[in-house]
Amino acid sequence: MKMETEIPTKYNPKEIEDKWYRYWEEGNFFHCEPGPDKKPYTIVIPPPNVTGVLHMGHALNNILQDILIRWRRMQGFNTLWMPGTDHAGIATQNVVERKLAKKGTNRHELGREKFIEEVWKWKKEYGSEILKQLRKLGSSCDWERERFTMDEGLSKAVKEAFVKLYEKGFIYKGKYITNWCPRCLTAISDDEVEHEDHEGYLWYIRYPFRDAPHLFVNIATTRPETLLGDVAVAVNPEDERYKDMIGEMLVLPVVGREIPIIADEAVDPKFGTGAVKVTPAHDPNDFEIGRRHNLDHVIIMNEDGSIRGDADNYIGMDRYECREALVEELKQEKHIVKVEPHSHSVGHCYRCRTVIEPYLSDQWFVKMKPLAEAAIKAQKSGNLSFYPERWTKVYMSWLENVRDWCISRQIWWGHRIPAWQCESCDEINITREAPEKCSKCGHDTLIQETDVLDTWFSSALWPFSTMGWPEETEELKYYYPTSTLVTDRGIIYFWVARMVMMGLEIRNQVPFSNVYVHGTILDDLGRKMSKSLGNGIDPLLMIDQYGADAVRTSIIMLTVEGQDVKLNENRFEMGRNFINKVWNAARFAMMNLEPDGFSDTQVTEDDYHFEDIWIISRLHSVTEICTNYLENYRFNETIRALYEFIWNDFCDWYLEIIKPRLYNTDNTVSRMAAQKALVYVLNDTLHLLHPFAPFMTEEIWQHLKSMVAQNSAISVGSMKNESLMICQWPKKGAAKIDKNVLETMPLLQDLVRAVRNIRSNMNIPNKKSLNALISVRDNEVKTRLDNHQNFIIQMANLDGMETGIDLEKPESSASEVVNDIQIFVPLKGLIDKDAEKEKQQEHLNKANVHLEIVRKKLFNENFVKNAPAHIVNAERDKEAELLGQIIKIKSILQDLDKDD
Repeated sequence: MKMETEIPTKYNPKEIEDKWYRYWEEGNFFHCEPGPDKKPYTIVIPPPNVTGVLHMGHALNNILQDILIRWRRMQGFNTLWMPGTDHAGIATQNVVERKLAKKGTNRHELGREKFIEEVWKWKKEYGSEILKQLRKLGSSCDWERERFTMDEGLSKAVKEAFVKLYEKGFIYKGKYITNWCPRCLTAISDDEVEHEDHEGYLWYIRYPFRDAPHLFVNIATTRPETLLGDVAVAVNPEDERYKDMIGEMLVLPVVGREIPIIADEAVDPKFGTGAVKVTPAHDPNDFEIGRRHNLDHVIIMNEDGSIRGDADNYIGMDRYECREALVEELKQEKHIVKVEPHSHSVGHCYRCRTVIEPYLSDQWFVKMKPLAEAAIKAQKSGNLSFYPERWTKVYMSWLENVRDWCISRQIWWGHRIPAWQCESCDEINITREAPEKCSKCGHDTLIQETDVLDTWFSSALWPFSTMGWPEETEELKYYYPTSTLVTDRGIIYFWVARMVMMGLEIRNQVPFSNVYVHGTILDDLGRKMSKSLGNGIDPLLMIDQYGADAVRTSIIMLTVEGQDVKLNENRFEMGRNFINKVWNAARFAMMNLEPDGFSDTQVTEDDYHFEDIWIISRLHSVTEICTNYLENYRFNETIRALYEFIWNDFCDWYLEIIKPRLYNTDNTVSRMAAQKALVYVLNDTLHLLHPFAPFMTEEIWQHLKSMVAQNSAISVGSMKNESLMICQWPKKGAAKIDKNVLETMPLLQDLVRAVRNIRSNMNIPNKKSLNALISVRDNEVKTRLDNHQNFIIQMANLDGMETGIDLEKPESSASEVVNDIQIFVPLKGLIDKDAEKEKQQEHLNKANVHLEIVRKKLFNENFVKNAPAHIVNAERDKEAELLGQIIKIKSILQDLDKDD
């Protein structure tokens, strides 16, 4: 793309971002092909739901991935960032069903085939919306390879994986208690249940003996409505209170069913009365007791949570409506002994927040123990690393305590389970394609399983199914296993662990070598962002307001190694200010690189001044620091190091130092040396910043490239690439770092700051000339300062400066100390001492008043004890700050008093 050499006055992200993203896509810069000449680096995107829209969690996750991909691409890797979306079975079906309801119909009226057609229509119209939004963020995915968990290739992979696992005995079907969502009308896995503490009640209920109705066993329950499905009362065999009752028959209140007292070691004698009701069809622990004692399963609820069964008075009631009515009846019949408040954990569907119902039904399961053992072995062998490392323990704990995974879902949208049941002999046939006849009896009438697979089953295959498996494609051979997975901690169990298990079982390799777990975006009160709270921040609106680069840099500046991020809209100003600072610095630099009037003089590194060597050494040092940080996934520290280098070293110091040289047309060599160093540093800085702020850096770099092309004297290296994103990342350790210069410059900066502090403290205008005396302890330091006297004079705005050993403080002077060096600035004739003393005394009085107010709070025991910790700490910080101010003012007054 041809660029004008003149860079615009203001950075306009709206004009620049669309232009460059279109250029990158049209130039095919994101696409890759397998090739032996480069080492692969692969990331598979955590596929967002087709129902989703971009939120701040997506933004953080994809910014981190894009940083890695852009960085590795610049390092010369053959980078593949595989994009795609997840079919999101339950969520998508719900969306389409709501759409049908508005038209006055439903999926059952349409039938399965027509309903699936409707879902595909919806997906075609809306399903890629979030991927379009990711482009606005700057995501450099290989869009030509976009995949979908329900596309033909991935559907084939799902069938192949299911059949393979079934043939090895890892998949089975059975009637078990599962987590059932009465709203979604499907089973869900243990990991999809979110537990919350609820303040409920413990109802104590009398169960009368059959042969002695005046006698009772009291049981305690948090779910009295499930009494309708009781088939026994269980006690611990060692509980002396009940030993003589074991085997006796009780009469179930309200229902009238006779049920036995049984002994089981699973009963906790300390809970309630030590006697518990047993409802095998509606409680997982009771289900196991029922299996051990061969008890019946009495199902009392329909799939929607309404009541069914023998209790005529309650049939059709909602489960909670039934609870209230049943408790009232128990009270009337004198079966309620007492009711106590009771806090207990209640499971909720993670999608719709409905309280989960333990429910007995036929489901398909994956045996997880053998798969988990392989994953544990791989982890202990060092084949997988978590960043931050603390997540390893969480991941391993889940693997070591894993339970079988319920993979069947009672919905229509998804991968239908490849199982066909014979109408003649009931044999279940598991095949990749629909069988023509039963494998057992040869009958030709077979009915396919109506359930579909859990969405996470297909997602577990994502790292290799997206590469073409079960075919042995070139992409699979070259890009798999992938390199890094970037994910939120919330799906370590849902997705990360399952991908590892499937990768090991099916490909005999871990699917990625590194997992970076980032934090969660919270609002500024520390709450999760959600629609219900209305506290979300739309990243697209922030991009529109601040620009994508500002959003990217702001989020990364706030994201400290895997910790949660508290965010409000104002925080994006930090990134915008930084982007504008870089833009303005680059514009200043290029305004002073105009080629007009240049001679044929060539400059070399020998012509560099001290400040040129310093900034180049700092650049090389920062290159090493940033590369090391990125290699360890320390994104926040990388951008912080760049921020400090660009804002402080480059903008505030280097550009200020070289201004006289840039403006001096008489000394061509000095001017051109400054320009050459400036181009070198700016060019490499843009390289380092590009993964974080791709749009702005591309725009500046293209202007710089056009300008340098006109002046070979200041050219540095090759700038012939079509885009900054395919330029080489600066190599760490490949360039010279002058340690002596890096040690000297901070001392000079401290001396300049000390003089500036004196000027500021004494309210001396910048226009007034100052002289300074610098007293040192030895000749070595004196020589160092003498060598850089012009630097100190220029940057401290001095008329003159004298350096000596153990100089005495002149009369009427202010002083500052830097290490063991003293700086004296004579004040005679510069200030009105009386007026200045009066002003400083006023400052001191105000500081003392504020200190007294703060200390009243801190000396108040009730305040310290009862106020939130952050409020107390803020007051302590104020106290420390005020004490520092008071010490400083007293020192100034002391200087002003000494010569009276």
